Amino acid sequence: MLSILFSIWLVHTAVLISPGVNFILLSQLAASDNSMSNISRSAVLAVAGICTGTLVWAASAVLGVHALFQLFPSLRLALQITGGIYLLYVASKLWRSGAAAQSTDVLVPALTLSPWAAFRLGFLTNITNPKPALFFSSVFAASFPAVPSALFQITAVAMVVANALAWHFFLAYMFSRPSIRAAYARSRGGVNRAAGAIVGALGLSLLVNTYRETRI
Repeated sequence: MLSILFSIWLVHTAVLISPGVNFILLSQLAASDNSMSNISRSAVLAVAGICTGTLVWAASAVLGVHALFQLFPSLRLALQITGGIYLLYVASKLWRSGAAAQSTDVLVPALTLSPWAAFRLGFLTNITNPKPALFFSSVFAASFPAVPSALFQITAVAMVVANALAWHFFLAYMFSRPSIRAAYARSRGGVNRAAGAIVGALGLSLLVNTYRETRI
């Protein structure tokens, strides 16, 4: 059991440390926080939202959501379209905040969010992307024993959620460091626009790939 869990953890960690939209959003929220706290509250709440999404997808994988997607592929395509549109929306906010930062001498946060909005941002960014569900389904199917016990399944889901929590909290903490915030303050306009362009490219790529799937 421990060797199987370690294998799942290893693969999940490799995927986590690959920079993606979660990395970009957390770095923006943490680095643009003007408070004097050691860690950005908005980033922490976004981490909670991201990890809640991870819990939903990992639990769904155990319950067989991948089989549901195979039975009703339109559900996955609809979710991918929703995710792509949502990423484009987030990208537009990042781009506009970059433009605002370049047009004023006042420090303008990349995203000024309420606690609920920060949590929602992290959650929706994760939950509108069906790729985590497909990833967990594939990894669990390849790693799980033929008849996994309920305890094993719960442990596997708890492990990947804890892994995601540790990694994303680490990112939020690191990008909340004064040196990172100072560097961000000096170049916030360009950084925000670059982040917006990257997130927009990810959203557009998701929509294009979805369109190509419908044409096959």
